[in-house]
Amino acid sequence: MSSATKNWLRGSLLTVGATALAVSTAASAGVSWDEINNDQQSTGDVLHNGMGTQTQRYSPLDKINADNVEHLYPAWSFSFGGEKQRGQESQPLVKDGVMYVTGSYSRAWAIDSETGEEIWQYEHRLPEGILPCCDVVNRGGALHGDLFIFGTLDAKLVALDQESGDVVWQETIDNFKDGYSYTAAPLVVGDMILTGVSGGEFGVIGRVEARDAQSGKMQWVRPVVEGHMGKIRKGDKMVDNGITGERGKSWPGDMWKHGGAAPWLGGTYDDETGLAYFGTGNPAPWNSHLRPGDNLYSTSIVALNPKTGKIDWAFQKTPNDAWDYDGVNMCVPFNMDSGKYCASADRNGFFYVLDRTNGEMRSASPFVSKITWAEKIDEKTGRPVEAGNRPGDPSKTEGKKGESVFVSPSFLGGKNWMPMSYNPKTGLFYVPANEWGMDIWNEPITYKAGAAFLGAGFNIQPLYEDYIGAVRAVDPKTGEIKWEVKNNAPLWSGTMTTAGNLVFFGTPEGYLKAVDARNGKELWKFQTGSGVVGQPITWEQNGDQFVAVTSGWGGAVPLWGGEVAKRVKFLNQGGSVWVFKIPDELQ
Repeated sequence: MSSATKNWLRGSLLTVGATALAVSTAASAGVSWDEINNDQQSTGDVLHNGMGTQTQRYSPLDKINADNVEHLYPAWSFSFGGEKQRGQESQPLVKDGVMYVTGSYSRAWAIDSETGEEIWQYEHRLPEGILPCCDVVNRGGALHGDLFIFGTLDAKLVALDQESGDVVWQETIDNFKDGYSYTAAPLVVGDMILTGVSGGEFGVIGRVEARDAQSGKMQWVRPVVEGHMGKIRKGDKMVDNGITGERGKSWPGDMWKHGGAAPWLGGTYDDETGLAYFGTGNPAPWNSHLRPGDNLYSTSIVALNPKTGKIDWAFQKTPNDAWDYDGVNMCVPFNMDSGKYCASADRNGFFYVLDRTNGEMRSASPFVSKITWAEKIDEKTGRPVEAGNRPGDPSKTEGKKGESVFVSPSFLGGKNWMPMSYNPKTGLFYVPANEWGMDIWNEPITYKAGAAFLGAGFNIQPLYEDYIGAVRAVDPKTGEIKWEVKNNAPLWSGTMTTAGNLVFFGTPEGYLKAVDARNGKELWKFQTGSGVVGQPITWEQNGDQFVAVTSGWGGAVPLWGGEVAKRVKFLNQGGSVWVFKIPDELQ
């Protein structure tokens, strides 16, 4: 923070009480599909996860830019309160001067986006016995009409009135006692919301569902494990809509019945192709020796017809996954060389560029320094050329544990859930990556409803002493890494980029940072008081450009991270949203 900003801030803090105006009670005019579909181009609001249904996380705003970002200062901060200070991975939404943001433990708030005054709070009543695999996080909601819609840890969808916070409808996704939960932000397409499910570590059945946004009524269901029947609404009934794939083709015996492949991160929609893209998770159990075959459509990108749920095409990144390389990372649509593509930085360490009209692979290149499970991705087939580094089959040993192997990346991935961004001005993707490996071994396992369905053990270890996380600028034309910014702790925050030649991201050490999108030079940072694992956004209001991010350390790293978790155990939990701007006189 510059000295000029510090002096301005010192004076402004004296007048906070005078400038904290009464809470706005103006009713929202409602959010239309046309507005949502144009979200990336509009600057006065943030209406959808990813700052647009294509989730490029790019803003055409440039009032805050590489030349003046050093003057960015906190306009306000809002505490999520209570004892539930843990794992704040949400992306806020902004409409008509109101911010809608979710927090850990399935909570939601409406906040005056200029003053930080609370308008309403909703706290979902969670039952005993919920089974989230990877912390009590929530990654945001969806706006549609006069509703704010988000998912809960007990596998429900809740629609709240934007003005009052009252519940308008509530629908159950599935039985949380069987391991189902929901943490992603819903995808809006027309008058529907599309959602996946969470719970792949419990042997759930991965699927994508579409509901009428205003009523919550189911419209179609598409399982993403071969052998399961899809459903579609005909009048007042849900009727069969064709089996996914071919039963028994890529799953042995009855393994398909508890196949996992949960699309737990949510999806993207591209208006040019009319398709919705969802990434699917790991097959269950982790012990791949129990399920020989490709195990379609796990660890894949599936392109769905949003009207019917039919799979238009699919691309599998890690067939017969043995390392928990969930393929849920979003395939972000972008145009290049007169072609329509989407890019996905996968947990398996490869950066994929696919033709988003048909799923054909254009390229696959490493974006991490060490990949030991595969030698390369075959350019013609798109399949990995494996390096013979699978954990051993426990059925072929005298004990209960198969041969252990060391593999990189670890199962937490070269890139986990934290979203990347794409800047059409620079032509680069900004990927939050991590460098770590793991010892992994297989164990015998049988399915039991509500119990972990892994059949594996592991220990994650950092590869380097000086850093684990790195933001990397990847050129999708060549796969080349143009620049990188290293970070001591793992990166678990998404990136956001702007026309002002900026990339914003957070660190577990508590900083929100801005770097130059062209070369990675650090230009600004601010300490939020807890680890930043949220998703930055920006918008314009009353002539000012604002930047916001949630702060609160948590997520999978402290729960599953092994040796890595020990390195970051000093980090404090928290729960807040921070909003920043530049004073007019310093722009």
